[in-house]
Amino acid sequence: MNNCSFCGNKNLKQSKTEYTYKHNGKYLLINKVPCIQCEYCGEKYFEAKVLKQIETEFSNIYSGKKKINKEIIMPTENFSEVISAQ
Repeated sequence: MNNCSFCGNKNLKQSKTEYTYKHNGKYLLINKVPCIQCEYCGEKYFEAKVLKQIETEFSNIYSGKKKINKEIIMPTENFSEVISAQ
C-alpha cells in the first residue's frame, strides 16, 4: 500500500491500535493490534491474517475454549434516545 485509500496521503506508518470485533451482538475488544495507519487522517489498515486471528480468538472465547483475560462493563445507548434526552 502506497497511499491512504481514504484521503490519498502517502505518509503511512506501522502502528498498534485498539480493535473492536462484533458478531451476533457479542463483542471482543483487542488491544495493541498491529496495523498501518495514515499519519494525516488516521485511517487504519489491517492484514487479513491479523483479522483472522481476531476472529479465531472471538470464537474460542465465546465457545468456551479459551478463558477471558479481562471483562469490562460498558453502558450502551441508542442514538435516538440520546438526542431526545437533551
